[in-house]
Amino acid sequence: MSILKQRWSELADVKRELSQRDWFPGTSGNLAIKVNAKPLSFLVTSSGKDKRLETDEDFLLVDGEGAPLEETNQKPSAETLLHVEIYNRTNAGCSLHVHTIDNNVISELYGDDGGITFKGQEIIKAFGLWEEDAEWHIPIIENAAHIPTLANDFGQYANKDSGAVLIRNHGITAWGKDVFEAKKVLEACEFLFSYHLKLLSLKQVKSLSLRA
Repeated sequence: MSILKQRWSELADVKRELSQRDWFPGTSGNLAIKVNAKPLSFLVTSSGKDKRLETDEDFLLVDGEGAPLEETNQKPSAETLLHVEIYNRTNAGCSLHVHTIDNNVISELYGDDGGITFKGQEIIKAFGLWEEDAEWHIPIIENAAHIPTLANDFGQYANKDSGAVLIRNHGITAWGKDVFEAKKVLEACEFLFSYHLKLLSLKQVKSLSLRA
């Protein structure tokens, strides 16, 4: 199997799995996987596709500037430049961007703070942090409509081979050395978001009951 077909298969598998979780509402979200490092080329999801479906046009091969390397009627995801930033700045091999209610709510609650820090959670070990009091911080950037501006803001935080960034009221982009690691980072972040919001809700209910 060629490296291109192998990477296509890997990206299709993770797209299928994330689709089953309903993490691509309204054709949102985009995925990418590196095919070659030098010169840079990677597969990225086509724009406007229903990601619950599987077709021969799901992904496009693009270059280090996000331009298609093959003749096609499809357009790369509008946020391809975010993946360009990751692959040009790190050794990451896969990057995943999804819109969920939890990550959007978290980004709005803590957007003015520029990020949110989690600690005391066992799942933080998914980020390679094994200390007893380890903390995980995820930055939150504003959702610039001008994609090059958004990519530039995003790129400031693409400084490790594994990580994640929240875009305010937009979604999360997580990346890692391969599909497994990128998905692990994404899943751990979404777990933390969901846990945090449920805990806040329960604390609010408890506070109101104590006042009654």
